[in-house]
Amino acid sequence: MNIRARVSLFLIEQLAAVTIFAVCAAVCASIFAQAYFTAADARDLNYALLAAKNAAEAYRSSGSPEAAARQLGAHTASSPDEAAVYYDSDWRICTEAEAAYVLRMASVDDDSAVLLCSLSVQRKSGTEIIAFTVASDRGQADG
Repeated sequence: MNIRARVSLFLIEQLAAVTIFAVCAAVCASIFAQAYFTAADARDLNYALLAAKNAAEAYRSSGSPEAAARQLGAHTASSPDEAAVYYDSDWRICTEAEAAYVLRMASVDDDSAVLLCSLSVQRKSGTEIIAFTVASDRGQADG
């Protein structure tokens, strides 16, 4: 009888150890999954910022979103006041059909001596990654 009690106690102890191990493994898996998604978001933010900075410089040198999109090598039809540049999942410029991300540029007319352009980078689903407005001197863009 004494041996049976020891065996039962041993099995309960092993069951408790396995349960604790399973809980710890689940917590660790959750932490690794969260780290993966955080890293993916950071990667998207870095590439979106780089694309937006390139677009801002192209806009400052050209003075129109359409000309800036052409300078970037975009494959999209656009108007003089609006343009879109499409990027695939590896952040290479592509067509709209292949796109995972889109950079949108739009002129903001406020009748001042400064040209303003609104820039935003979004996932194809519409989730915004980054957005800001860039200013350029009207004389600088013309010459």
